Amino acid sequence: MPGRHTGLLFDKDGTLFDFHQSWSAWAHSLIDTLTEGVATRRDALARALEYDYDRRAFHPGALSVSGTVREQAEILAPVLPHWTTDRIEAFLKRAAATALMVPATPLVPLLDRLRADGLRLGVATNDAESAARKHLEGAEILEKFDYIVGYDSGHGAKPEPGMCAAFATTLDLDPAACVMIGDSLHDLVAGRGAGMATVAVLTGLADADELGPHADVVLPDISALPGWLATQV
Repeated sequence: MPGRHTGLLFDKDGTLFDFHQSWSAWAHSLIDTLTEGVATRRDALARALEYDYDRRAFHPGALSVSGTVREQAEILAPVLPHWTTDRIEAFLKRAAATALMVPATPLVPLLDRLRADGLRLGVATNDAESAARKHLEGAEILEKFDYIVGYDSGHGAKPEPGMCAAFATTLDLDPAACVMIGDSLHDLVAGRGAGMATVAVLTGLADADELGPHADVVLPDISALPGWLATQV
């Protein structure tokens, strides 16, 4: 049973979907596409993204991981001088929608269980809303959520609390009875700023030492949510 909580708001990348498995290979391909195989441009782009091209992995704490698509475009603009920031942002939105998402755990049975317990579910991501909907649809979980927003949905971006506050307001929930679940400090700071409980998961790039001080609990992944919720009375 959900105990005292009535709403769960999930981050997408690194929370519903394993970050490394979903995005590291995609980033490698993106860099190759944008730099057309020119090594000096490739290296400059990888540095800007804080991405290890040879290891095919982002560095922990990379702004390109937790930031919005607009922020990612602004990071890339200095190393793509023939592209405008707006053009890069539009390109990234289209490209991100095609990325193959790898669930952090079997999602359909987990979300069905949470919904059966009467919980309202939402997604708040610093990705574009259109890409988020594509990813959720691809995982066959789009209809499991009552609320889906991205950085471009009109509520601001994490770590600001606007997305989280709008979740509670839209679904007529008490923020104190809601939980923000995420893999980054952006997620946890946003949730706390909106007056929510916060749950950290370790399916992103941050570790428990970094996330722990900002979370009510640190879980290995979201499959452990029902067990934790059962203790919340």
